[in-house]
Amino acid sequence: MEYTQLGRTGLKVSRLVLGTMNFGPHTSETDSHAIMDAALGAGVNFFDTANVYGIDPKGRTEEIIGRWFAQGGGRRDKVVLATKVYAPMGTETPTWPNHERLSALNIRRAVEASLKRLQTDHIDLYQFHHIDRNTPVEEIWQAVDTLVQQGKILYAGSSNFPGWKIAQMNETARVRGSYGLVSEQCLYNLYERRAEMEVIPAAQQYGLGVIPWSPLHGGLLGGILKKQEQGGRRAGGMAAERIKETAVRERIQAYEELLDRHGLPPGEVALAWLLTRPGVTGPIVGPRTAEQLAGAVRALELELSGELLAELDEIFPPVGASPEAFAW
Repeated sequence: MEYTQLGRTGLKVSRLVLGTMNFGPHTSETDSHAIMDAALGAGVNFFDTANVYGIDPKGRTEEIIGRWFAQGGGRRDKVVLATKVYAPMGTETPTWPNHERLSALNIRRAVEASLKRLQTDHIDLYQFHHIDRNTPVEEIWQAVDTLVQQGKILYAGSSNFPGWKIAQMNETARVRGSYGLVSEQCLYNLYERRAEMEVIPAAQQYGLGVIPWSPLHGGLLGGILKKQEQGGRRAGGMAAERIKETAVRERIQAYEELLDRHGLPPGEVALAWLLTRPGVTGPIVGPRTAEQLAGAVRALELELSGELLAELDEIFPPVGASPEAFAW
C-alpha cells in the first residue's frame, strides 16, 4: 500500500479511501466487517463515512463501523476515521429546527451522536457534507475549535464545496488563528472533470488534500457495456440509464475499446488515472464485496503510460483551470 500525507497535515493516509456508504443498505453487517478487515489487511487505513449513511435508519452505517471497532484487535487505532455532518438525521417532515446543517448547536449535537454510534472518543477528520449558506463561517470555526480543544475531533474537512467557499473558510480560519480545512471531498473522475476548474486549484493553494468520490462515475467507467453484454449485475441503475444517451454511450464505447486494446480493466484504470492527478490524496472506493476491494487495490499497481494518458484526454478532454477555461 502507498501512503501520503493528507494535504498540509502530518497525517499519513492510504492512497485508497474505503467508502462505507453501501454498509447497511446494500452490504450486510457481517460482510461489511469482512470488507473492513480485508481493507486493513491490504494496508488501507483511511475510512470514510457520514452520519446520514444507512438511509433506513440514518446512522446505521456508523453503528456498523462502531461494532467493528468494538471487536478490538487494534482496529480503531489503525484507522484514520472520517465522517460528515450536514443532512437532517430525523425522519420527521419538515425537519425539526436545528437538527441539520452547520449551526454550532447542530455540529455539537451531531459530533456527540456520531461518537456514540462509532463507539470511539474522537473523529480524526470531521467533514462538512455541504455548504451552509445561512450559518456564518465564524460560527462554524468557533464550534470546530471547541471540539478540537475537547479532543473530540482532530481535523476539519469539506465536501462538495466550491473553490470560493474553500477560500472563504480558510481565510476566516487564518484570521481566527484556526487551522482551517485540510481536505476537500469532491465529485471528480475521468468523465466528470469540472473540479479541475476551481475546486482543485483552490484546494492546492490552501493545502487541502483532494478526496474524489464516485471515481467510476456511478459505474459508467467500470466496463458497463461489456457487463451489459454479459448480463452482469452492474448493468442496472443510474449508469444503465445514462448509457442510453447516444453521446454518453459513444464516449464510454471509445473508452472501453481503448482499454481493451491495451488489455487493461476499465475500473482499475479509472482509479489509477485519479492517482496521477495533481493534488489528489486518494479516491474513495465503495466496495460491496471483498472481491471488489481487491480489484481497487490492484489499481495501485497500474502505471499508465504518457501515451495512454493522452488517449484518455482525447476521449475525456480536460476542462482547464479558470479563468482560462472560459475566458481569454
